[in-house]
Amino acid sequence: MSVAAARPSAANPDVSDLLTRARAIGALARERAQQTESDRRVGDDMIERMRQADLFRVMQPRSYGGLEHGFDVFAQIVAAIASGCGSTGWVYALLASHQWLIACFSKAAQDEVWQERTALAAGTYAPVGQAVAVDGGCRLSGVGSFCSGCDNAQWQLLGGMIPQPDAAAKPGFFLLRSADCVIDDNWHTMGLAGTGSKNIVARDVFVPTHRTLAFAELADAAAPGMRANPNPLYRQSFLAVLPIAIVSPVLGMAEGALADFLAMASVRTTRGAVAGGNRRMAELTTVQMRVAEASACIDAARLLMFRDLAEAFETAARGDPISVDVRLRNRRDQAFCVRLLVAAIDALFLAAGGQGLFLSQPLQRAWRDAHAAASHISLNWDSTGSMYGQFMLGLEPKGQY
Repeated sequence: MSVAAARPSAANPDVSDLLTRARAIGALARERAQQTESDRRVGDDMIERMRQADLFRVMQPRSYGGLEHGFDVFAQIVAAIASGCGSTGWVYALLASHQWLIACFSKAAQDEVWQERTALAAGTYAPVGQAVAVDGGCRLSGVGSFCSGCDNAQWQLLGGMIPQPDAAAKPGFFLLRSADCVIDDNWHTMGLAGTGSKNIVARDVFVPTHRTLAFAELADAAAPGMRANPNPLYRQSFLAVLPIAIVSPVLGMAEGALADFLAMASVRTTRGAVAGGNRRMAELTTVQMRVAEASACIDAARLLMFRDLAEAFETAARGDPISVDVRLRNRRDQAFCVRLLVAAIDALFLAAGGQGLFLSQPLQRAWRDAHAAASHISLNWDSTGSMYGQFMLGLEPKGQY
């Protein structure tokens, strides 16, 4: 059962239905993975399939037609899609998780976005946008990078500095219509190539006050939508849970890589001139050890992920504020899970030998996509690990938590 304890009606799919649909979309995404890479974005028809499968409703509020399942259900759906295609799973994860983020904004912002109940929002988080206060809001200019799925969204979340009446500007989100932005098609990459994570450009765009939201309010679980919605799902500290949207795709990539490797190793006979020639790959001790290593890394990452999500939800359900040490621990674990999952894929990719290099082999794509995901600043182990180490050593943590 979802930690959000949703009760689906006859008109609403239950968790098993959603997972079955996600696995079917993951299988189709696998067939289209090379095309998705070539297009450098997820196709509109694939987004429509996800929409028809109700997958974007998972964490959308019930008052706007959503299902209000928890991050645990969401993460399973993401992994099922990403096991077929990392880019497709990544884009789904960001667009679907932003339904939760939009729910944290004021009711006026939610009403505006979800006039069209199926509207989606992409986003870029670094507070690069600069705004000038004007009557009723502000005028925003800036360029946000790495906006995954921006081609598929009707709204864009752009990080920037929000002017304050009697204080310094605060970092936070500006919510803009896609029609008010320009997409700079700069996404030419070696990994996650199909995510379309392009630049979003805002030039003197008016943003009403109700479409701004400070990061601090999200971190303290005190944003307007968080206070108004009684479901504990929406009362969780921002960075304790939302980064699972970029961890769970890597879990799916690793699970898909392991399944692909097992399928290959079970039938392949090696042709090595130095060692192991004309033997079944499955009989090689080194191959057996790499499979064990990869599966252990995947299991460890999965356990950490779902433990942290469960504890964050349980804290919110009790009505307690999540402690700084748990917020920092979750940030540590998010980065460490990806480190484990990349290690799993590395082990399999290196064990695959020359056959793993061909572009027709999904294993090489999982390897490239996972390494691209691990380069995300929120998952950088050196910065996140040192932040947690600072906390343990009694120093002021330097970073976002």
